[in-house]
Amino acid sequence: MLYIELERDHKRSIAKQIYSQIRTKVLSGELKAGEKLPSTRELSKELVISRNTVLAAYDMLVAEGFAYSSPCSGIYVNLNFPDLQLSEKISNYSIASLSDTCILQTTINFDSGIPALDLFPRNKWSRTVSKAFKEAPISALGYDDPQGRPELRKVLCNYLMKTRGIICHPNQIIVTAGAKQGLSLVAKCLLNAKSEVWLEDPSNNNVKQIFSYYTNQITPVEVDKEGIQPKQFPTLKKPTIIFVTPSHQFPIGGILSIQRRIELVQFAKQTGCYLVEDDYDSEFRYDGFPANSLFELDREHIIYVGTFSKVMFPSLRLGYLVVPFSLVKQIRECKRLADHHSNSIYQLALMRFIESGELEYHIMRMKKIYNKRRDELLNLLKNYFPEKVKIYGRDAGMHIVADFEGVAFTDELVKRLLNAGVYIVPVENHSIIKGKHIAQIILGYAQLTQKEMDRGLTILRRELDL
Repeated sequence: MLYIELERDHKRSIAKQIYSQIRTKVLSGELKAGEKLPSTRELSKELVISRNTVLAAYDMLVAEGFAYSSPCSGIYVNLNFPDLQLSEKISNYSIASLSDTCILQTTINFDSGIPALDLFPRNKWSRTVSKAFKEAPISALGYDDPQGRPELRKVLCNYLMKTRGIICHPNQIIVTAGAKQGLSLVAKCLLNAKSEVWLEDPSNNNVKQIFSYYTNQITPVEVDKEGIQPKQFPTLKKPTIIFVTPSHQFPIGGILSIQRRIELVQFAKQTGCYLVEDDYDSEFRYDGFPANSLFELDREHIIYVGTFSKVMFPSLRLGYLVVPFSLVKQIRECKRLADHHSNSIYQLALMRFIESGELEYHIMRMKKIYNKRRDELLNLLKNYFPEKVKIYGRDAGMHIVADFEGVAFTDELVKRLLNAGVYIVPVENHSIIKGKHIAQIILGYAQLTQKEMDRGLTILRRELDL
């Protein structure tokens, strides 16, 4: 007999519970293609429920293509359903992230920070890498400069001046294996067990985990619609690092005003702390021009963190730091001890990709596509949840935050949504101060077509029963 566990006092109907558990068994491979399901009479008797309830659950399975009905024979697992299985079980839904685990390809994935990978110009990049490898100097094939290829660092200086208003020297740039490594190098060089770190709250949970590895003195500073609030800074503490996302606060989406930027820089000068500026997706601003970097206001107290994961693709694993001259030697040595250097051939290829204008062209193309997809998502939300959802962070980036007043996105609900075929991340998962963002979820749209977003929101509406 098929094992089904029912919660009689659950808000979801018994039929939906049966449907969801059978669906999960099909997706995980526990139920094989062509396998016969128990008859409605058998299952209703086993579960001590109405036969019509089982019939309703089976109807949902058939309607979504997980099963089919054979006249005078019974209900079977769909023969045409692909044999897809979870590569690993998600043991903790509250911290599950696509950067750490895999989900089914059939799941509608609203995770943030994932670009439209299918639209990246693979052929152009492949030719660029091939040419870079063929023409690379011998030094690029050996153990290379831990700080990064000088050719790339020089090009990055021009790129940053043009796009972010940053004026720096190539020797201030350290090429990293993405933003995570950049943050890890900063933490390793600057922090000890007694160091104070102040974080925007909410902010990327990965950042908190990185800094927590070196110190447990983590202080959250609440954000509002503009971002971090300097007036909320503790008066009796002195930080070593203040982590900020001024160009597009993650995840709420605020853009820090010039008044607060000046307050931040003045505070850093007065206390001697460093402002770690994570500029993760500033290229995608849809209303107005991208805000300039904090780095332009002060070159002695600001560490700028950049990445190519959002504008190109995450597995490239190339990012960079722009640091004050006083920190270059220390962080360069940390990089050398970590992995000696990032892939030299990819560095040279990236240099060519920037110089040729291909990167700028790709960013402009994706900006138009993401803008269109953002508008499509906003329209779908308006149609499916009229007057029931508030939107934050719509002006820039690759995600929005949707606030469903009266809904609590608990671990149980997130798990249920995943089993139903949609992956979302609650804002609460990125918050240290718990309970203030329980009704908010992050909805990434860059990697989704309108059809996929429509399907995902259909499932969300059904499961939320709004």
